[in-house]
Amino acid sequence: MRATVLSFTCSLVVSALAAGAEAPAATKAEEQRLGPLHEKILLWRTPRDGRRLAYVAAKEGKCLVVVDGQPGPVCDGIAPGTLRFSPDGRHFGYVAAKGKKRVVVADGQEGPEYDGILERNPFFSPDGAHVAYAAQKGDKWVMVLDGKEGDAFDAVMRDMPVFSPDGKRIAYAAKRGKKWSVTVDGQPGQAFDAVQEGAPFFSPDGTRLAYGAQQGGKWVVVVDGQAGPPVDALLAGSPLFSSDSKRVAYAAQRGKRFVVFLDGQAGPELHAIAEGSPVFSPDGRRLAYCGSRDNQHHVFLDGKPGPAFDALGRGDPVFSPDGNRVAYSALKGAKWAVVLDGRPGPSLDAIMDRTPVFSPDSKRVAYGARRGEKWLVVLDGVPGPPWDGIVAGTPVFSPDSQHIAYGARNGDAWLVVADGKPGPEFGGVGEGTLAFSPDGARLVHVGGRATKKLVVVDGTPGPEFDHIVPPVFSPDGRHLAYRAKRGAKGGARSLIVLDGQPGPAYDGVIPNGPAWLPDGAVEYLAHRDKVLYRVRQAPPSR
Repeated sequence: MRATVLSFTCSLVVSALAAGAEAPAATKAEEQRLGPLHEKILLWRTPRDGRRLAYVAAKEGKCLVVVDGQPGPVCDGIAPGTLRFSPDGRHFGYVAAKGKKRVVVADGQEGPEYDGILERNPFFSPDGAHVAYAAQKGDKWVMVLDGKEGDAFDAVMRDMPVFSPDGKRIAYAAKRGKKWSVTVDGQPGQAFDAVQEGAPFFSPDGTRLAYGAQQGGKWVVVVDGQAGPPVDALLAGSPLFSSDSKRVAYAAQRGKRFVVFLDGQAGPELHAIAEGSPVFSPDGRRLAYCGSRDNQHHVFLDGKPGPAFDALGRGDPVFSPDGNRVAYSALKGAKWAVVLDGRPGPSLDAIMDRTPVFSPDSKRVAYGARRGEKWLVVLDGVPGPPWDGIVAGTPVFSPDSQHIAYGARNGDAWLVVADGKPGPEFGGVGEGTLAFSPDGARLVHVGGRATKKLVVVDGTPGPEFDHIVPPVFSPDGRHLAYRAKRGAKGGARSLIVLDGQPGPAYDGVIPNGPAWLPDGAVEYLAHRDKVLYRVRQAPPSR
């Protein structure tokens, strides 16, 4: 729990991609020149939508940060891991070295100088309205929120502070003397011998707070300032709030037994509790967890044990989106089955990871399974045709729950089966690429032919490329875009394909893009001949 002071570097770790011959554009694109790319790029970051780029460049033994092509002030070093965009991508900050001092630079404005800044700081609030970081002044540490210092402590826990989901509240764990406490909105709480790593945790609505704390060799969970019953240890992932913020659950060890607590009340004592348990239903009304006693494994639903099995599947149980149904895989003897609403399905030899899955309307359930040497998909309890393999991460339901698709292997060929109908065969089907459009009307996946890859939309293959990032539909489902690359490493050219039409070629397209615009166009950053551009690419119909 000791604070870690950042180290700084200005050594070269990456460089700009080599330029190549430009290919003609097949669709309309507008370029805005942002600025040159530096030769020696050390670190880089981009927000979730890929519409901005920040990187650290070396310059005559010094460092500077360049944001969207615009260079910032020269400094002695930039702390690795501190380049950070706000969640909405509108704000940007980092920690810079000025001699022996450290400063936080937020949106180009330098803050006060300190003796140290905590590792991986600063942090932006989820709404991007606030920035905070832990700073060292002599032998003391203070939390700085929007430029204002809080109380002094002897240490601040790493990865602090924590903002509430709405960005209106802030909390962090800090040490004074030999005691730790959690400060919430500037007010220190009760002192303890230790505070749980990664804590505290805000409820989804931001009104409640929970964390684990140690006192006199025992651990307690503190919820809204009130300590619960003492236990010997807290299990990973605890405590957690329900989605409606009304309930709190956690798993703990008490002596040689394990217990799940719900709103301060202990459940039955068990010999073990599975990793990832407990879990709330999406609506927050129900609680489930996997536990064992006397060498028998049960799923406990709302405190009541289900039937006994010899083992339970990894990642189970799974709630339906409406919270009314629950499914999990279980082993009895040598056979596996999916138990849906307390009733086992057909006996099988194996159940695929990341299944079963519910349809968005909660009415249907599907999973991949093996029977003998063949794999199949079971839909609503009915096994489908046998295959030589099923693509991981499938089956998938359409958002309107009317369609289902999965990838399958037939000998050496791979294909997509949509609503029971096999599609064209390819050399491979990309894992994690099978997806329906938001309206459920279209289906896309990445297929492979020899060393090439292509995007298949509703069974129709598109142009071939050497590399393809999983395609993404526009929010209205009318357009489809993806990032692709042609050529070998030294002369590779990157581009965005929108509705099947390749855009202009670049030396590189910045990851996480493109971002959708309201009119169906996409926006992204790309570089060519060591110049960074912001590109707006319109659908080919315009």
